[in-house]
Amino acid sequence: MTNDLAFNAAKKNYFKKLEQYVPIVAKVHGGNHPEFHEVRKLFDTIILKTKEAGSDKPELNEEFAKLREITDNYTVPGDVCESFEAVYSMLAEIDKAYHT
Repeated sequence: MTNDLAFNAAKKNYFKKLEQYVPIVAKVHGGNHPEFHEVRKLFDTIILKTKEAGSDKPELNEEFAKLREITDNYTVPGDVCESFEAVYSMLAEIDKAYHT
C-alpha cells in the first residue's frame, strides 16, 4: 500500500470518530492532563491541513513529531478512560499510516 493509500484509509477510518472524541476527552481530562489541550490543537491542525490539501497528501511531519513528543509516543496515562485510550490509539494508527 502506498503512503497516500495508507493515510487515506486511516483518515477514512478514524477522522470522524476523532472529531467526536477529542473535544470530549479534552473537556473531561484536560484538567489532569493539560498536555491533551496541545494534542487537540495539533489534531485540529491535522484536520485543517488535510482538508486544505484536498486529494493531495498534506505535509504533517511536524504535527506528528510534536504529537509523539507530547504523548510520549502515544503512551496512555494510567488514570484515564477508554475514550482517551482510543484517541491515542487512533492517532498512533494515523501517524503510522502517514509514515508507512
